[in-house]
Amino acid sequence: MRKKIIAGNWKMNKSLEDGLALASEVTNMASDEVSSEVTMIMCTPDIHLSAVSGIAKDATNVTVGAQNMSEHESGAYTGDLSAEMIISAGASFVIIGHSERREYHFETNQQLADRVKLAIAKGLTPIFCCGESLETREANEHVGFVNNQLKESLFDLSAEDMKKVVIAYEPIWAIGTGVTASSDQAQEMHLSIRNSLAGQFGQEVADEISILYGGSMKPANAQELLAQPDVDGGLIGGASLKARDFIDIAKSY
Repeated sequence: MRKKIIAGNWKMNKSLEDGLALASEVTNMASDEVSSEVTMIMCTPDIHLSAVSGIAKDATNVTVGAQNMSEHESGAYTGDLSAEMIISAGASFVIIGHSERREYHFETNQQLADRVKLAIAKGLTPIFCCGESLETREANEHVGFVNNQLKESLFDLSAEDMKKVVIAYEPIWAIGTGVTASSDQAQEMHLSIRNSLAGQFGQEVADEISILYGGSMKPANAQELLAQPDVDGGLIGGASLKARDFIDIAKSY
């Protein structure tokens, strides 16, 4: 049975004090209101990781992730974060290949492939992001584009390692724009991704992989999106910065 996952990406938001307050709210509310079958992840800025991990360490269904990591184990890479640093701070997940990292920092599919392999080798669970721009979708090239991202970054993994990856589909045109993919559009792409994985790794492996929707999921649309057979959860941006909204999304299954 695939894991139900609601991951919050705080992006570059929240001071240390405000972040700890939010983490405490989310953890306390989740324990009272959210099913133990749902895993909630707070993907915080680097400065929050250790303290937020301390807040969530005794929670049964809340954990912590980083927003990015280096493909290098250590060395002269000023400003980067290694897998071992993330683990030592208490986190167990890491976002890899978010559309903003690809666009603003020109991260390549090969870099992301190296990061996924290193994350798995070190015991982190990568949340691998993929998705298309509005231009690509309007050209009706979105399926091929996303499949190529999967191929170039994930298809060198073994089947056993692939089962350790979480995928987040991000329609870039629906992030922070106020536009949301319809539930049918989300299902179409999630099924396409699962079929692509099945073609490479077999249906049994593909059926085990959680695929999250990362396009402006909110309490108002979460139930409809999560009802789709191949939408296993969400990678939440703005709504994860408000404890009530984040919790309400997690209660939408």
